[in-house]
Amino acid sequence: MKFLTDEKLLIVGAGGMIGSNMVQTALLLGLTPNICLYDIFEPGVHGVAEEMYHCAFPGANITWTVDPKVAFKGAKYIISSGGAPRKEGMTREDLLKGNCQIAADFGDKIKQYCPNVKHVVVIFNPADVTALTALIHSGLKPNQLTSLAALDSTRLQEALAKEFKVQQDKVTGAFTYGGHGEQMAVFASKVKIDGTPLKDKKLSAKKFEEIKLNTIQGGSNIIKLRGRSSFQSPAYQAVKMIEGAMGGAKFKLPAGCFVNDDKLGFKNVMMAMPTTIDAAGVSYKAPKGTAEEMASLQASYQHLCKMRDELVELGIIPEVAKWKTLNKNL
Repeated sequence: MKFLTDEKLLIVGAGGMIGSNMVQTALLLGLTPNICLYDIFEPGVHGVAEEMYHCAFPGANITWTVDPKVAFKGAKYIISSGGAPRKEGMTREDLLKGNCQIAADFGDKIKQYCPNVKHVVVIFNPADVTALTALIHSGLKPNQLTSLAALDSTRLQEALAKEFKVQQDKVTGAFTYGGHGEQMAVFASKVKIDGTPLKDKKLSAKKFEEIKLNTIQGGSNIIKLRGRSSFQSPAYQAVKMIEGAMGGAKFKLPAGCFVNDDKLGFKNVMMAMPTTIDAAGVSYKAPKGTAEEMASLQASYQHLCKMRDELVELGIIPEVAKWKTLNKNL
C-alpha cells in the first residue's frame, strides 16, 4: 500500500470511539503506516490496537502506549480527542474547565516531547478554547494548530439538502464561522442548491430559522439519537484535516484557527474562518456575508472572548499580554 508519508502520526485519546475511528480512517486513507495510539486507559487503547492488528492493514506499523514520553516523542502530526465527551443535556461550553486543563497539559507535552511537530488538530470540546489553550502551552506557531469546526458546516449542508430533496454535495456555499458552539454564525447568503441561489428558492424565514437551529443543535441531536456524542463524523473530518497538513488533498471546509487581526477586529481567539489546510499549515481569509451574518459573527466572537477570559480567571492560561511567556510565537 502506498502512503502519503512515513512520518509518525499520534492519535491522543485513541482508546475512545473518536480515537479508534481516527486510527482506522487514517489507515484506510493511506496517510502513514506509522501510527501511535495513546490513551491513559490501558485496556481501551490496548483493545483498539488489537482490533487494528486484526484488520491486517498492509504495511501498517501500529504502536500503542500509556506513556506520554513514548507517545509524543518524534510525532510529526497529532490529532487529539483526549477530552471528556459531551453528555445529553450538556452544551459544549459545559466542558470548559476540565477539558481546558487537559488541553493545557496536552500543550505542555508537545513542548516537552515533540517541539518539531508539523501540525496538530484539536477536536475535544469546547474546541475553540481547548485549541487556544493547547496553542498557548505548546509554543507552536499559529499556523501549526487547528480545531475541528467543519461539522457545523456539513450539518447546515445536510439540513438544506433534506429541505430541498437533493444530494448533499449539490448544496454549496453552506458554512458556519466563529465559535463551534451555541453562538456559531450561520452564513447562507452564498448558498446554492444544485446551482440555484438559495435566495431564489422558496424558503420561508421561519423554516430557515428552524434549519439554523437544527444546525446549531446537530451534535445534541446525535446524543439523543445514539445515546453518546458524535464519533464517526468528527473522526473523519479530523483525519481529512491532517491529510491536508501532510500535503494530501487540501482541506477547505472551515477550521478553527488562531486569529489576531486588527483589520478584521478579531483579536487573540481561535475561531472558525474560511480556511485552507495544506502542507504550509492553515491560512484564512476574511469572511464575506450580509450585514446580519457579519453581526452574528461579531456576537460569536464576543462569546469566544468571554470564554477565553474565563480561562484567564481560572488560571489555565495567563492574561493575553503574558502569552509570550509561554509561547514566543503569539
